[in-house]
Amino acid sequence: MKFVDEADIYIAAGSGGKGCVSFRREKYVPKGGPDGGDGGNGGNIILTGDRNLTSLQDFKYRRVYRAENGKNGGSNNKNGRDGRDVRIALPLGTLVFDKERLTLLCDITEDKQEFVAARGGKGGRGNTHFATPTYRVPFRFEPGEPGEERQLKLVLKLIAHIGIVGLPNAGKSTLISRLTDLRPKIGDYPFTTLTPSLGVFREGDVSIVIADIPGIVKDASKGKGLGLTFLRHIERTEKIIVVLDIQSNSLDTDYGVLIEEMGNYNQEILKKERLVVLNKIDLVKDEEVRRWVDYFKNRGEKVIEVSALKGFGIERLKSVLRDEFGVKKGTNFGNTDRAYEG
Repeated sequence: MKFVDEADIYIAAGSGGKGCVSFRREKYVPKGGPDGGDGGNGGNIILTGDRNLTSLQDFKYRRVYRAENGKNGGSNNKNGRDGRDVRIALPLGTLVFDKERLTLLCDITEDKQEFVAARGGKGGRGNTHFATPTYRVPFRFEPGEPGEERQLKLVLKLIAHIGIVGLPNAGKSTLISRLTDLRPKIGDYPFTTLTPSLGVFREGDVSIVIADIPGIVKDASKGKGLGLTFLRHIERTEKIIVVLDIQSNSLDTDYGVLIEEMGNYNQEILKKERLVVLNKIDLVKDEEVRRWVDYFKNRGEKVIEVSALKGFGIERLKSVLRDEFGVKKGTNFGNTDRAYEG
């Protein structure tokens, strides 16, 4: 299934029902009187957060959502039924924009969070409301008000405490499979990760949501490779793990590319707390590992060396995540969103 992180939809709330014009005809009420009921209110369009969703895939196939109109009022002071609401489930991390005004309407960040995106029209009053001592036979009523209509732009930025970034084939997927319950596709070729994936690291009362971001290449911030599509998901994370393949003949250049592309996309990303993970240490000599550990420490980075494939250093990495990167259950996510630019 293709990952979808942007979608355009049209929503229309229901219109209110008409008020009724009616008069009593009762045996022992000689002059009768107005008894027209009110129309029902139109249904609302309500957006709700759903933690089980991870993309906007459903909106590829359905782009129009209409709520039910309110029913008309009836005789004998019977009010019309309100129109049924329409609820639209969205993955957590969805930004909802009014497409015409380019304004942010809401940010869906919590499970079962609700936002009324379009309100139904108010039902019209029946002729009962217009009777006066001098106007006893009112034929006046109110039509229902129209419901709100909107064109919405949905933009998904996945919510995670930690984002794992790296060049293609650096071993990100293998690493996240060691740390969480996520089992992504793993292969010995670049770009095995084609969509962002979320896994949860749990130890004791620590619960950390980790996002595996597809490989970032040189000029990803300009649209090259898969990076541009998914760089936005790093904006939501509180912290970043930079995974580097220690076998690379240009490890310092690899590191520079990742830092440069994240900064080119959004300088705020570089202000997040970072951890450099040197992966595949089982394939190089110990002296080489020590040299690169010292190199990155001298650059002010926190460094851990591991072999995600063999499991070397994973327990130490888990300890760092728990004690230094740990997030207690119930902690809110950070928010570093940029405005929608069209």
